[in-house]
Amino acid sequence: MSVGSAGSQVDTGTADAPLWDGVVTLHARVEHQLAKAMQRRHGVGLSEFRALCRLSRAEDGELRMQELADLIGLNQSSVSRLVARLEAAGLTRRAMCPKDRRGVYTVITEEGRAVQRRAAPTYGETLTEALDEAAADPAFAALVATLRG
Repeated sequence: MSVGSAGSQVDTGTADAPLWDGVVTLHARVEHQLAKAMQRRHGVGLSEFRALCRLSRAEDGELRMQELADLIGLNQSSVSRLVARLEAAGLTRRAMCPKDRRGVYTVITEEGRAVQRRAAPTYGETLTEALDEAAADPAFAALVATLRG
């Protein structure tokens, strides 16, 4: 895979570095397009949308804070701030774990479910568009083809 004009390569001396550079550059481009579309069309950030997706699929619509952090790739303090934003917007609420009073859950609300349902098509369409654009770029065509398998 070539990353020539797609981004600068990190000189690590390994054959895998150009491939990884391509993955990182592709990821950044796609994430930027997704974040822009989610914010512009639905007023939610990309991490917020992903949290709502995970919560909507969870049993009883709830997850422990650490579990949510692990599922969406954030650290504990970042997920705490994210959940505070979701809670302030009325999209989630906090609940105490009945078995472990120290455990805190975040629970999706009906409004949170509605936002997730409305935003899901935008996410899917934008993801496909972003990958289609990347597939048309010779620097990313092989990588996208591999990812789409």
